[in-house]
Amino acid sequence: MLLARLLIRKASVPEPTVTQVTHAGDTVTVSLIGEVDVLTVDRVRVALTEALTARPRRIVVDLAELSFIDSTGLGALIFGFQRARDLRIRFQLARPTRGVRQVLVLSGLLEVVELIPGSDTAGSGAV
Repeated sequence: MLLARLLIRKASVPEPTVTQVTHAGDTVTVSLIGEVDVLTVDRVRVALTEALTARPRRIVVDLAELSFIDSTGLGALIFGFQRARDLRIRFQLARPTRGVRQVLVLSGLLEVVELIPGSDTAGSGAV
């Protein structure tokens, strides 16, 4: 009985928002919020696909509100980058927090995907 109540309660709790997509001129910004992991990565892929479908000149992935990203999240960023490259859409990362930036550096992703110059919040004391 208690297990059934917990399952019903969990099912009624809305899933946290992990993406927000905004369009401005020839740029689509995909903002990642909270944690991107195996439980939320599908929503990131959907948001990146939505951005790609709009065929903008540029896609910016804003990481300012991202507190955690695992290997599945890195895979989603690589997915977005590769599709954008194939469509000749510029793909950029922006404003990673210190912890997220460290994961991006250690993974080697910043050697391939462009970080918008001056958008790094790691040096500003933001965590």
